[in-house]
Amino acid sequence: MIDYKSIGTRIRAVRQEKKLTQEQLAEAVGVGVTHISHIETGNSVPSLQVMVDIINALGCSADELLCVEIEQTRPLLNSWFSELVADCDSTEIKLITDMVISLKSSLRRLKITGQ
Repeated sequence: MIDYKSIGTRIRAVRQEKKLTQEQLAEAVGVGVTHISHIETGNSVPSLQVMVDIINALGCSADELLCVEIEQTRPLLNSWFSELVADCDSTEIKLITDMVISLKSSLRRLKITGQ
């Protein structure tokens, strides 16, 4: 279930961090101040377009406002890992791969997993 009150709280926190008033955010998003107030208190559910406009106006990422816990992190992890080894040569990548495979095997053998 989506917790709109938590989303609103995060919107308010980011807005205040950016030193924006509700009026300034409302103007940037193209909605009324009352609507922003209701979104921040969880009393109103923003449309997808309004949510995208809020994200763009605050200059933050969607996950910063929407996610408390990310259930599907594999694409993000793959991207992070790719960036991590982007400047490695083939020998370094082979060594890193071997170490990860060895570590995974040890974790499974010792039953130290997050599953």
